[in-house]
Formats: sequence, structure tokens, C-alpha cells
Amino acid sequence: MEVGYQFEPLHKEEITHSQLVRYAGASGDFNPIHTVVPFAESAGLGGVIAHGMLVKGFVGQAISQWFSTKDLVKFSTRFRAMTRPGEKITVQGSVVEETEERWICQAEAVNEAGEVKVKSSFEIKKR
Repeated sequence: MEVGYQFEPLHKEEITHSQLVRYAGASGDFNPIHTVVPFAESAGLGGVIAHGMLVKGFVGQAISQWFSTKDLVKFSTRFRAMTRPGEKITVQGSVVEETEERWICQAEAVNEAGEVKVKSSFEIKKR
């Protein structure tokens, strides 16, 4: 694998309100901006928004398809934009640097309009 190598993108199905409710239960994050439409609207969000950690989880899922998770050394994420029900997210990534011991990579989750939702960096131990 060399610098510039592009990983196979991960395409996620459309995010649904039901998915957000299920994620709230699984994660314990019951903030009503994620599940209660009138509350999210009154907060000025124009409706519910997906949990940022759900979208980060999509990136984690992609990394686990690209590499063995036992080789994952570092994984950090910066949140860029809100994600809403109805959006389809694609995770794309690449190798940006190579050392003797690791591949340094980046990934981002984007919607179908190309809006970046999260940017992540991660490092993989070479075998």
C-alpha cells in the first residue's frame, strides 16, 4: 500500500428517524434533539439531527472493512456538519503518509451532496 491509495468507499443507506431512536437506546444518548422533532425544531435545528457518534461509527465500520481492528493504533474525529434523517452517507478514505511501522490514513463521511460531516484520521500498524 502506498501514499495516495484510495480505499473502497462504504455507502450507508438513508438515515431514518427510527435508526436515531434505536441508536439513542443503544448508546444511552437520549438528548431529544436526536429523537423528538418538536423539541429539535424549538431548539432552532429545523428537525432532529443524527448523533455525531453514529456518523463516527460509520467511519469505524469502514476502517474495520479496510483493516483488521487489532492493527488500529489511533482514531480521531472532528465533527464538521449536522447530519439529518434522509441523508445517505458515504465514507471514503486514503493513505496519506507511511512510516516504517505505520500507515497514516484519513477518512471522511460525506452526504450525497458532498457535504463533509466528519473528518477522521487513523493509524494502522504494519505487520
